[in-house]
Amino acid sequence: MGTEPNIRATSSTMWVRTSAPRSRTIRIRDVQHYFGEGEARKQALFNNNLDVYEGEIVIMTGPSGSGKTTLLTLIGTLRTVQEGSLRVLGRELAGASRDELVATRRDIGFIFQAHNLFGSLTAMQNVKMGMELFDFSPKEMKDRATTLLERLDLGKRLNYKPESLSGGQKQRVAIARGLAHGPRIVLADEPTAALDEKTGRTVVTLFQELAQQQGVTIVMVTHDSRILDVADRIVNMVDGEIRSDVVVQEAALICEFLQKLRAFEKLTPATLASIADKMQAEQHSAGDVITRQGEPGDKFYLIRSGEVDVVIDDGTRKRLVARLKDGDFFGETALLTGEPRNATITATKLSLLYSLGKEDFQAAISASASLREELQKVLFERQ
Repeated sequence: MGTEPNIRATSSTMWVRTSAPRSRTIRIRDVQHYFGEGEARKQALFNNNLDVYEGEIVIMTGPSGSGKTTLLTLIGTLRTVQEGSLRVLGRELAGASRDELVATRRDIGFIFQAHNLFGSLTAMQNVKMGMELFDFSPKEMKDRATTLLERLDLGKRLNYKPESLSGGQKQRVAIARGLAHGPRIVLADEPTAALDEKTGRTVVTLFQELAQQQGVTIVMVTHDSRILDVADRIVNMVDGEIRSDVVVQEAALICEFLQKLRAFEKLTPATLASIADKMQAEQHSAGDVITRQGEPGDKFYLIRSGEVDVVIDDGTRKRLVARLKDGDFFGETALLTGEPRNATITATKLSLLYSLGKEDFQAAISASASLREELQKVLFERQ
């Protein structure tokens, strides 16, 4: 790897960023939210934690009523942060003044399923409205609006009013309006729900270009499985909680690693993905002891990059019994037998590992007889 990996943690799973470090645009810590008062008060969000970085496309999924839109509107300063900390572009929103909220809002582009266009204005005029409060000349507003509308296949509808546009065309006008002022963050709630597959692809391709070329952070709430391929991360919410936060590239990489191992090669993609979803990234420097002989086993490890030594102490001397490198795994013995660790494993150089906790490991092998059998064969051959 060209640069030292930058580890970051989320509420449920810790993953590694493989690209150069980027600035964090959204930081959520222990955010809870309630609706109503008194006996009617109902909690909608529970202890949510999330980090989102510059240039990332994050897709939020989950059943209706799980809190996705509530969290999105909190990020967008459209609701007041009640409990916890929520920082957007370095500004703390909890307890922020009106001026601070307005300043943050100016850096955000909003795209909602309800397009809320002005019926008396043309498509061009509606998009220009999104730039009225910013320092653009009339010519710049016209040029930016025209470019976006043409990019969204509405070049022939510039002067049409909403009543003359289809539902999908109205949605695209709303998307153009949300992007027109050049926001640093785009918050989109079901942006492709009213669009056919071709048009939806045009929209998410535009989002990709903004993220990759301009570093725009995009957070989308969607039930549209057709656009999941553009996500850098997929965040799943259930009952007001972030249950998983998966870096897609890393999950795919873990699956590739696992599939190369004999013990995992027969597992289905769904089973591999389920295991990858629960694995965490750990970075260890040279000399770090990862597991110690005699201690209880609590994790299974897969080496993504680096090198570790396996040393056994028989009471009279210490023996180097193996040197494991990229793609090797260890730690399964204690988890399979229930006995203490039979070796001390130490990193010999900067190493990046994927680990799976004891409960998740046991659940994985219980769900797959072939996995247990193959692991037992590997364990037997190592004796």
